[in-house]
Amino acid sequence: MIKKFLEWIGLKEKLDEANTSPSLIKEGEVWWTSLGENIGREINGKGEKFSRPVIIFKKLSREVYLAIPTTTKQKHGTWYIPFRHRSINEIACLHQIRTVDHHRLLSKMGEMDKSDFLRVQDGFKSLYIKKCAPSSPALDI
Repeated sequence: MIKKFLEWIGLKEKLDEANTSPSLIKEGEVWWTSLGENIGREINGKGEKFSRPVIIFKKLSREVYLAIPTTTKQKHGTWYIPFRHRSINEIACLHQIRTVDHHRLLSKMGEMDKSDFLRVQDGFKSLYIKKCAPSSPALDI
């Protein structure tokens, strides 16, 4: 597989320089997002914008979000939560969760069904929150 790091760097510079205001973005929405050309097993974007759908999992500020990349490839295990969006079977890849700036968000694809979003939240909590020591403060998700 040939990586396109130089093309990604060029696009990343353009995204960073864009003088745009953040849209009104809510948790549970699905957005096409420029995730980039990454290394190893990190999930890559596809096409000329190095993009793929992500779930807006948590709004961290007006401009920064915690996002979960999705795939249509069937995956099994506790790191993967299946859901259906726009009549397509998708998988939320919890192990690929990351922060994204609003400049990476390209276009809104819609919103997840509330019950699907709750399953993603529960999956996240079971993997990340319950592993914290009892004396650790709880993360409000």
